Amino acid sequence: MTGATAGIGRAVATRLAGHGAQIVVHGRDERRGTDLVSAIAAQGGQARFVAADLASAPDVERLAAEAGEIDILVNNAGVYDLTPTPATSADSVDRHLAVNTRAPFQLVAALAPGMVTRGHGTIVNISSTASSMVAPIGAAYGASKAALETLTRYWATEFGAAGIRVNSVASGPVRTPGTEPMFSAFPEAMDRSTARGRIGVPEEIADVVLFLVEDRSSYVNGAVVSVHGGERSMLPS
Repeated sequence: MTGATAGIGRAVATRLAGHGAQIVVHGRDERRGTDLVSAIAAQGGQARFVAADLASAPDVERLAAEAGEIDILVNNAGVYDLTPTPATSADSVDRHLAVNTRAPFQLVAALAPGMVTRGHGTIVNISSTASSMVAPIGAAYGASKAALETLTRYWATEFGAAGIRVNSVASGPVRTPGTEPMFSAFPEAMDRSTARGRIGVPEEIADVVLFLVEDRSSYVNGAVVSVHGGERSMLPS
């Protein structure tokens, strides 16, 4: 699982390990990776850490090789620069597409054939409501996640007959170490952005991922599951 050492990724890795999965956790920070592996082991689970820079295509290929044969792939790692288009550099656009779109493409291309050979497997891509709920900032991020959702539907069609299910989870605002500065600056505005009256926590996304990788979701394929607390009406209350 990519981007596993913090936030949503850490919650998903911990939840899957708690239900018996042996986890290959990815990240860029060796210290955080070691900490997560130790935390999973302390709870009776099994995990190992592989460091890689997903902006580098060769590094993604190495990650896939070191991961080996897997039955579950969770593409969670992502970057986001919430800037207006004129302030977004070409390098930033390239990085969004490399990490958020190209890296999942490479990992599926490398790891799905093994799932096909074994006749089973599940892939979950962590997307964002930014792919469909547009704003005046963050166009590069939203576009990279919209592309990932399109790939989800293609892969579900390409590999579905071979026993592989591919779905996406489109996360709404979730409190993580990466988003905390933004949410802290506008706490009331963020809470009012959902019908639940609050932003989410990583474990709420992890529970949906767990459902999608288990047999109880066996007829769910090619879906984009929105987990955002409900959209608020724009009508005055």
